[in-house]
Amino acid sequence: MSSVVCNVNKSMDIVVDALEEMKAQNIVKINVQQLSNVTDLILIATGTSNRHIRSLADNVVKRCKEQGISLLGIEGQDNSDWVLVDLGDIVVHIMSSASREFYDLEGMWKVMADTEIAS
Repeated sequence: MSSVVCNVNKSMDIVVDALEEMKAQNIVKINVQQLSNVTDLILIATGTSNRHIRSLADNVVKRCKEQGISLLGIEGQDNSDWVLVDLGDIVVHIMSSASREFYDLEGMWKVMADTEIAS
């Protein structure tokens, strides 16, 4: 296993721990390494309220900074219906259940994966 994969897996474990610590719901990992040159993994989690979504994102950022993981950006903190935390190799989407259902990122990436495999 290469050191890049080890680093991504270590970062993913830190992010998942941060989400679980704050009681995120339905955490899903999508490997997009073969589908995207922007990121390797997408993590999606659901928060129960706007305040919970903000707290989840804040905890991810805090835990990553403590572990020396670079933060490239964070979007959506003002709205807090959907917060995106960009860690480069990992992009974390923390969403309300309504936004998650409406945008269906899991379904979109599955369709892209199915299309990529079929071509």
